[in-house]
Amino acid sequence: MIEVVLNDRLGKKVRVKCNDDDTIGDLKKLVAAQTGTRAEKIRIQKWYNIYKDHITLKDYEIHDGMGLELYYS
Repeated sequence: MIEVVLNDRLGKKVRVKCNDDDTIGDLKKLVAAQTGTRAEKIRIQKWYNIYKDHITLKDYEIHDGMGLELYYS
């Protein structure tokens, strides 16, 4: 079980607990449940790398306590 911190740069930080074998799409669903935004409207990225929904957190080397950027489209 890992904890990922997502910052939307508008003053909101979301902490999500998930497994490292979850996909980015699963992470978006967990974030959507906490923020009240639909999962289809959420984009997760780090610098200029936009993460794809079907790839796991382990494949992207996302570890416990890592910070990601959260954008709404």
